[in-house]
Amino acid sequence: MRIGQGFDVHQLVTGRPLVLGGVEIPFERGLEGHSDGDVLLHAVASALLGALGEGDLGRHFPSSDPALAGIASTEILARVAERVRERGYGLANLDATIVAQAPRLAETLDKMRGVIADVLGVDADCVNVKVTSTDRLGAIGRGEGIAAQAVALLVEVGG
Repeated sequence: MRIGQGFDVHQLVTGRPLVLGGVEIPFERGLEGHSDGDVLLHAVASALLGALGEGDLGRHFPSSDPALAGIASTEILARVAERVRERGYGLANLDATIVAQAPRLAETLDKMRGVIADVLGVDADCVNVKVTSTDRLGAIGRGEGIAAQAVALLVEVGG
């Protein structure tokens, strides 16, 4: 078994759609980033790379690469999932937390969970997505950004 943890945070800006967990969320601002800025999928991908011992997301998907400009984070996660399979592992469990003051996300968590499970090729019961706030403390509490963290457990699969 191998375990990895991931974290990501992006600033909220006007003029961009808000995408979290591969789901577009109605909101007046979106997350800044070279990709679609999906902090949840970035944290999940980072956790998977960490479990593999393969460095961080920037090493594999550098923001300096113009070919990655605007890439959907579902594509990033799909590429990382393929690497997990190539290395002979499968996902046993994923637990992820979104940290946001706004918007309210509880109604979209199951949809995010389903997207993540589909991209990773696992049953939805292997994936947990939850949300919390900072109770108006700090930059996230002031609504300046959104963060996410994830923990992934990989197990060797027969081949």
